[in-house]
Amino acid sequence: MKIAAAYIRVSTEDQVEYSPASQLDKIREYAKRNGYILPDEYVFMDEGISGRHTEKRTAFNRMIGTAKTKPKPFDAILLWKFSRFARNREDSIVYKSMLRKQCGIDVISISESIGDDKMSVIIEAMIEAMDEYYSINLAEEVRRGMNEKASRGQAVTIPALGYLIRDGRYFPDPETAPVIRKIFQDYLDGTGIITIARSLNNSGLRTRRGNLFENRTVRYILRNPVYIGKIRWSSKGRTDYHNINDPEENTIDGEHEAIIDRETWDKVQRKLSSERRTKYMRADSPKEPFMLQGLCRCSACGATLCQSVGHSSLQCHAYAHGKCRTSHSISIKKINAMVIAALEDTITNDNIKTEINYRRKQSSENVPALIERERKKLRRIREAYENEVYTLEEYKESRQSIQNRIDELSRKLIVLPRDDTADRIRLMNKIAAALPSLKSPAVPEEYKNSMLKTFVDRIVFYRPGCDIDIFYYI
Repeated sequence: MKIAAAYIRVSTEDQVEYSPASQLDKIREYAKRNGYILPDEYVFMDEGISGRHTEKRTAFNRMIGTAKTKPKPFDAILLWKFSRFARNREDSIVYKSMLRKQCGIDVISISESIGDDKMSVIIEAMIEAMDEYYSINLAEEVRRGMNEKASRGQAVTIPALGYLIRDGRYFPDPETAPVIRKIFQDYLDGTGIITIARSLNNSGLRTRRGNLFENRTVRYILRNPVYIGKIRWSSKGRTDYHNINDPEENTIDGEHEAIIDRETWDKVQRKLSSERRTKYMRADSPKEPFMLQGLCRCSACGATLCQSVGHSSLQCHAYAHGKCRTSHSISIKKINAMVIAALEDTITNDNIKTEINYRRKQSSENVPALIERERKKLRRIREAYENEVYTLEEYKESRQSIQNRIDELSRKLIVLPRDDTADRIRLMNKIAAALPSLKSPAVPEEYKNSMLKTFVDRIVFYRPGCDIDIFYYI
């Protein structure tokens, strides 16, 4: 029995001949003709994503991660065309080589039969080169068209918050345009950027991409010239809009209506520039390591508590960026004392407030996972028999072989009783051995932090009540 995966990708919705449904139909037909089983769980699909790079192709990366598991989950990856796999020769060579040599998995184009002889290597390389050329040429044509539209002041991207787009032109959104005006006015009236972000989040509003607002999101809005009727565009096709000194960036008069008047805009820009100068003129010392670094968590959102300005206190990282509603500010000196007191209470009164999370080294062979994989094979051969890929005799033979493997693996499962008392004693001994060093001002903070991480998983700090819970692990 051969198991296959399918990888499907479309970069735009108007590619009807390469639609996800049509690609999958063709791949399923090929799999059935050639004796492959194609389970639904091994169908990987990226929609609306370019094949030039792999970073944002989540389904592709999940497929590669699955392919690396042992034993190999499938024997081949079926594609409509090699261009669906990658339009970048470097990526194509790296991933195909890794799959074939390290995983024993073939990459097969169902519409570009190239054979198995040595000439097929040249043919496949030529196909990949043509695909990459097509992709580069298409990108250049698209960029040229967008530059031309931008030079005429026309819309070239999705609209910013506060605008809608219709017939290729921006127009104010009656629901969110007033929000943009309020952001500008609140900032001029002295409201801080983080406070504005927190207020927007509390109101239920989200960014254009559905995310929470944070300080840099609000700053981006305040810097965006689209609100005074401009189009901002880079001749290279993309730019970092948080970098206000991008030499490639151009600002052109747009065809759309302004939301913010020029006087308000100029005042906001002067205030932002003044704050920027103040920030970089401030002589901040570099952050110093501290005992609880990376261990403390916000009880409201679960984010890490990080050093605040001045480095003498901790604050929820998400709150500092406007994404969490509850402040968890506390001095480092105070929370250090709270943690040491809690550790002393643990060993003095045998008082473990929270459950112990057990972390044990796993054997190289994860028996339960292997058994579950064999059970999946049973389901697949059943599918194969129902789809007439297997005869009844082949089905019975494969089923018995897999069942024997399950029985063999099951015999390896040995459940050992856990001695919770012994585990607690070991934990107490670790805490007792660490306390003198944790309390000593002569011991470096980095060493204290490393020592704590050998038995503390996390420390949750509750702002109301000023309390902590320590989660241990063994």
